[in-house]
Amino acid sequence: MATIDVYNLSGAKAGTMDLADEVFGAVNEDLIWEAVKHYRAGLRAGTHATKNRWQVSGSGKKLWKQKGTGRARIGSIRSPLWRHGGTVHGPQPRSYEYAFPRKKLLGALRSALAAKLADGKLVVVKPFDVKEPKTKLFREALDNLKIDGTTLLVDVSNAEKKNLELSSRNIDGLELVQANEVHPYHLMRYTHVVFAQTALERLQDSLKKSASRRAHGAEPAIEKKSPARRSRKAEVA
Repeated sequence: MATIDVYNLSGAKAGTMDLADEVFGAVNEDLIWEAVKHYRAGLRAGTHATKNRWQVSGSGKKLWKQKGTGRARIGSIRSPLWRHGGTVHGPQPRSYEYAFPRKKLLGALRSALAAKLADGKLVVVKPFDVKEPKTKLFREALDNLKIDGTTLLVDVSNAEKKNLELSSRNIDGLELVQANEVHPYHLMRYTHVVFAQTALERLQDSLKKSASRRAHGAEPAIEKKSPARRSRKAEVA
């Protein structure tokens, strides 16, 4: 079982934390890609639209008679064959969301956490004890942790931690999410991930329950084979 150091906001080591092998094990890059693709598909507005021949402006009157003029037959000025006419088979407003299995999502979350740990971009701190809603003080705390670049903060859901939200919202490239809302997309989007110890413990316990035992070295149950039935010819003999 791997361990990770736990720091306080001053940058000093405050202890260690055990990491479960079921969560921080192998990295499945294909599964992470599928989860990120699914998340980004849900972000699409899908408001694209084109006008067909019944929506563009123009008269519906037949321009000239069908025969006898020597010109090509035409039924309406809104025909897709004409300039300013309607569009055929153009995009229409729709949702890009699709179903994604929960087991695959949780597996992608475990792989994303393992990838951040392997890259050395995962930081665990004692619960964010922000006494004042000051952006400058919180920026100094991140500097003490030697964190530069885009950062994701993960904390437990708590209405009393309003100071943390107010202190971090004005820092460019930083986002605060709750532990029960973190997604593989968030972990892959940001360079550093800073977990509160309580948030990581809850998330780890939840992911351990959903981990497959067979995928982590558990011995599969041995199936007992039923005795072969004797054929009728053998019984007669």
